[in-house]
Amino acid sequence: VIPPPVIHIESYSEDSVSFSLKMTTNIKVSGYVVNIYWTFDTHRQEKRTLVIEGEKSIQKVANLTAHTPYEISAWAKTELGDSPLSFVHVVTSGTRPASPSLKAKAINQTAVECSWTGPRNVVYGIFYATSFLELYRSPHNSTTSAHNITVLVQRDEQYLFLV
Repeated sequence: VIPPPVIHIESYSEDSVSFSLKMTTNIKVSGYVVNIYWTFDTHRQEKRTLVIEGEKSIQKVANLTAHTPYEISAWAKTELGDSPLSFVHVVTSGTRPASPSLKAKAINQTAVECSWTGPRNVVYGIFYATSFLELYRSPHNSTTSAHNITVLVQRDEQYLFLV
């Protein structure tokens, strides 16, 4: 039986988490697959995937958000097959940034100008869909470091927007 890998949080800060991966077995490990999950607002779960080569590993994941819960899951790729998943949870330090204040205004039947307030020098994600279910499962999205963006939509539809 292949055991799951051990994920150990080495350190964390406002915008990063460092963790180590190791196996408690003599089975040869060729690498790991790591997923980092977090919930954006209450509508959208985000994920970042890392593919790591080698047996032992210390990784640092940057560009995270302050005071946000993250779930890290990992499995090992071994000579006998993939291991079971292991999980660890961590909350980054600091104060979570305030949510931006969004305004959406139709320019015409197929374009909407979205603008918001918030800190400079960060990347914003704009998510939009025609229903809450679509907004949660598979929204249209775009990113920008500006405080406004024009998005193209289908005519004769109502949209929900989230930044």
